[in-house]
Amino acid sequence: MRNERLPHRRPSLKACMLLACMLFAAPYMASRISHFSHLIPNHSSLSAQTQTGKASYYAKKFEGRRTASGERLHGDSLTCAHRTFPFGTMLRVTNLSNGKSVIVRVTDRGPFSRGRIIDLSRRAARIIGMMAQGIATVKVEVIDRIIIPFRPTMPEVQPEYDLEVAPEFEYGVTEEWDEITSNE
Repeated sequence: MRNERLPHRRPSLKACMLLACMLFAAPYMASRISHFSHLIPNHSSLSAQTQTGKASYYAKKFEGRRTASGERLHGDSLTCAHRTFPFGTMLRVTNLSNGKSVIVRVTDRGPFSRGRIIDLSRRAARIIGMMAQGIATVKVEVIDRIIIPFRPTMPEVQPEYDLEVAPEFEYGVTEEWDEITSNE
């Protein structure tokens, strides 16, 4: 057995070029990473909470089928399909052409059509006025807390109670009751 050293291998030209490109591109990519943060599911920055893009709605043939979360799809429910948000996430979807908005819950995955960010149920699409077009440009925002609207100008009406004491002879113990209990 001879004691041979392994020959030293020089890096190839392709490897050197790749390393140089990565070193020079790193500062640029660090400044641009916020543009791709919506692709990271658990990213909590503001840009991950808001998206703008195309929306479509489910066709009638999908009603009654199971969604990815296991629920059945109903056309009259306020639900949607989104690629990355967890099931149960509440989203406010605003149609940018008319300003109408609706709050929906994520129950499915999709859309898998290129260029679309959300699929809405038929009722949600009807509320924001996109049924005629089929596809609309929308803004999608995550809702952390849902505040139920109320009318603060409405006067509070308290029920009135009649606190008059009833006469004793109407609701008192009768003689028949005394007889039943004394015989036992």
